[in-house]
Amino acid sequence: MKKRVYTLYRVSTIGQVEKDDIPMQKEACHEFAERQGWEIVKEFSEKGVSGFKVSAKDRDAIQEIQRDALQNKFDILLVFMFDRLGRREDETPFVVEWFVKNGIEVWSAKEGQQRFDTHVDKLLNYIRYWQASGESIKTSVRTKTRMEQLTQEGHFTGGCIPFGYRLEHKGRTNKRNQDVGDLVIDPDEAEIVKLIFQKYLCEAPLPVSCRTGYYKPKRTQHTDYFNQPHHQESHLHWSHPKWRKPIRGAARASDH
Repeated sequence: MKKRVYTLYRVSTIGQVEKDDIPMQKEACHEFAERQGWEIVKEFSEKGVSGFKVSAKDRDAIQEIQRDALQNKFDILLVFMFDRLGRREDETPFVVEWFVKNGIEVWSAKEGQQRFDTHVDKLLNYIRYWQASGESIKTSVRTKTRMEQLTQEGHFTGGCIPFGYRLEHKGRTNKRNQDVGDLVIDPDEAEIVKLIFQKYLCEAPLPVSCRTGYYKPKRTQHTDYFNQPHHQESHLHWSHPKWRKPIRGAARASDH
């Protein structure tokens, strides 16, 4: 009787998904299972799920696989590489050990079987995920640093397009050679932005509004910053009315 196999494929970002699939991991696991004479009975795909940021208890696929393990629905859990199970040194090693203790063999198509026959096996299992966690931290630092650099250079790095701007392709590409847009001033919306700040800076400050519960901050070095020409080529500042927050306890129209 062939051993029953569950496979788990995972990528951290949606950008790594190809046509709603994870073909490289899937193909490698299928080839490995076929060579071993195993039968894949169920497959799980986690698309855009970080193995570092998201705990196993918050991953539906891991939770379902654990439930099925307790019901003896499969014999082997197969992944492309062990870090597909997670990258948390304080959690993932114990998730792997849990499967083995419950009679499930844990295999990687590239790294073989994770065993717990000796104390050294436990140590190596922990070191593997400690190293994977460190790699995730380094990747996060590199990504954050590069995003900060792009922002300082005036490039758009994603998210909502600020009011007063539009995206325009100027020939810049990313590391995948895909076209990326740059922020340019939208002339029509820019006139509205200029009017907003002209009234904001030149007119007398207003008291807390009884109708809306919103306030108008005092003129500070942050608002003076808007008068500087170079700011017109940057994003809207936090003090733009769009981001003003209501004062807690402020009166509302319904209170009168």
